[in-house]
Amino acid sequence: MGQVFHPYEPDQALMFPPSVRDWVPEGHLAHFVSDSVDQLDLRTLYARYEEREDGRGQLAYEPRLMLKVLIYAYATGIFSSRKIARAIDELVPLRSLAAGNRPSHRTIARFREENLQEFGGLFVQVVRIAQAAGLVKMGTLALDGSKLKANASKHKAMSYGRMTEAEKRLGEEIERITRMAQAVDAREDQEFGADFRGDELPAEMQRRETRLAKIREAMKRLEEAQAEEDEMSGRGQQRPGSLKRPIGVPPDKKQSNFTDPESGLMKTASGGFEQCYNAQIVVDAEQQIIVAADVTGCAADNGQLLPMEEQAEKNTGQKAEVVLADSGYKGEANFAAMEQRGVDAYVSLGRGEELDAAPEQSAAPSTQRMDAKMRSEQGRQRFKRRKAVVEPVYGWIKHALGFRSFSMRGMAKAKGEWALVCLVINLRRFAALGVPVAA
Repeated sequence: MGQVFHPYEPDQALMFPPSVRDWVPEGHLAHFVSDSVDQLDLRTLYARYEEREDGRGQLAYEPRLMLKVLIYAYATGIFSSRKIARAIDELVPLRSLAAGNRPSHRTIARFREENLQEFGGLFVQVVRIAQAAGLVKMGTLALDGSKLKANASKHKAMSYGRMTEAEKRLGEEIERITRMAQAVDAREDQEFGADFRGDELPAEMQRRETRLAKIREAMKRLEEAQAEEDEMSGRGQQRPGSLKRPIGVPPDKKQSNFTDPESGLMKTASGGFEQCYNAQIVVDAEQQIIVAADVTGCAADNGQLLPMEEQAEKNTGQKAEVVLADSGYKGEANFAAMEQRGVDAYVSLGRGEELDAAPEQSAAPSTQRMDAKMRSEQGRQRFKRRKAVVEPVYGWIKHALGFRSFSMRGMAKAKGEWALVCLVINLRRFAALGVPVAA
C-alpha cells in the first residue's frame, strides 16, 4: 500500500463558516494584541462617531478593529498605510484581526491621523496596566534620546544666511519686474487706451513673490525660535554691546526646512546629517517598560531631563527614586531641578561612562555635588545600569520593529506616532514576559 496523504481539496466549500480566531495558532502575538485592545478604554476613539447623530454617511469600521490592525502592523514592522492594507489581504494574522474586513489604505491612514492625539492616552493606559502588574516600580529610571528621520528631505532646507541673501535678491528682482510691467502698461495705455486691463501679475513675478513669502515665513520661525532660545540660555540678560549677534537673530548657518519646518537638521549615529526629530523615552529598570515618551525638534537633549522626569511621574502617579542619564542632559539648572524635586539623579559629566577632570572650585554648587556623586563607588555602580536599561529599547524599536523614520509631517503628528510606537513596544514586552493585559 502506498503513502497516505492528508485530505487536500482546495475547492471544497465549507458547510459552516470557520472562526477567524482559528486561523491563527494559540499563543500568537495577534491574539495577544486583540485581547489587549479589548481591555483598553476606547471611549475617546468612539466619541467622534457618537457626534454623528443622524447616522447618515457610509458605514465606518469599528475603532477596535482598526486599532488592532494598526498595532499589530507596527509590531511586525509595517508602517505604510498602503502596505498595511495589502498585508490584510496577504497575512493571516492581520486578516484574522480584521475579521474578514478589508479597509482601504486611505481608511487606515485617516484613522491613524484622526486619532494621533488619542494614542498618547492609550500609551498612558498601558503604562498604568504595567504598573498594576508589577512591571513598573519607579525605583530606577533611565532616559535617552535618539534621532529619527523626519518625513522631509534635508535638501529642502535653507540656512538663515542664505535666506537673508535670497530675500534681498528676490526683492530686487520683484522691484525690477514691477518697473518693467509698469513701463509696458504705460506703452499699452498709449496704444490701446487707459481702459485696457493690465492688472495681471506676470507669471515670473508670481513665482518670485511666492518664494519670497515662504522665505520670510521661514526667517520669522527661525527668529522666534532663536529669541526663545536666547531667553532660556540667559543671553537676553547680557549687555547688547557684549553680544556677537543681536538677541533673536539666528546664526547664519542655522537652517529651516520648507517641507517640515518643525523638524531639525541633526547629526545621526552614522555621522552624517539628516532632517530629524529627537525622540525621547524614559524606561523603568524593573522590566524595561517605557513610562514616558516625547518628541522634540531640538537636537540637544539638555532641555529634556526635567520635562521627561515630570512626564514619567504624571503617567504613573509616582515619583522616581533614581534617574540615570548620559552627558547630553548635564547642566547646573538640570541638577538643581532634580535636587529640588527630591530625585536622586546620576548624570554623566564626561563622555559615556568616563569622568572629566574634577570641576574647578568656582563651578556651580549642584554641578560639584553631581561630580562627587559620580566619582563615588555607589554612583559608578548605579550609572553603569543606564546603558543596559534604555539602549536595548531603542534597539527593539529600530531593529526589531524597523522604525527609523516618521510617516507624517509636523511635531504634533510625530508625537502621536511616537506614542503609538512606544505603546506597541510595551505590548510586545508584555507578550515576551508572558504577562496578560488586564485593565
